[in-house]
Amino acid sequence: MNVLAIDIGGTNVKILAIGQNEPRKFPSGTAMTPRKMVAGAKKLTKGWNYDVVSIGYPGPVLCGRPVSEPHNLGRGWVGFNFKAAFRCPVKLINDAAMQALGSYKGGKMLYLGLGTGLGTTMIVDGIIEPMELAHLPYKKGTYEDYVGIRGLERHGKKKWRRDVEDVVERLRAALEVEDVVLGGGNVNKLKKLPKSCRAGDNANAFLGGFRLWDKKGQ
Repeated sequence: MNVLAIDIGGTNVKILAIGQNEPRKFPSGTAMTPRKMVAGAKKLTKGWNYDVVSIGYPGPVLCGRPVSEPHNLGRGWVGFNFKAAFRCPVKLINDAAMQALGSYKGGKMLYLGLGTGLGTTMIVDGIIEPMELAHLPYKKGTYEDYVGIRGLERHGKKKWRRDVEDVVERLRAALEVEDVVLGGGNVNKLKKLPKSCRAGDNANAFLGGFRLWDKKGQ
């Protein structure tokens, strides 16, 4: 089965299909609607063969459908028929959950995606538990306000790194996890990883998308 994996971020939409060597991407942003995303993905995959599609969506997902509009994109995602738009079977999952699935090695793992926002997912004994921790209260705002891109730009790298370390330690203690993976586009801005963390790879989002169609991922 050839799978096309689509990782929707607040800055770019990245795509890769099984059998292709190099991911492709196009800009997203606050004007990105689902119709524009589908059109962009179809344009960039011209000549690629795929039977099914996996989509990593930057927001809460229930039963394979978005339950709220994303914070960093345009509107119209809730209720959109992705299967009809792509004309093939589609599995939609939270974007951090897709990245986490590609990073998972077993046991109890917490994935934190340091990107435009803050993606959060736990996997426990192979069971994916997407979490919406980003908008919980932290200091004078939310976790995402401090360790997402806005916090990095507002407070600078030095303060942002301290906040990342603090948030990791708070969540590790609260959730009692054995394994913490830090992913997302800004993980490379850390001078060193917090204690007992490992770095994820952005390519793991595609691996997670491919794994969604494995028997274990179904």
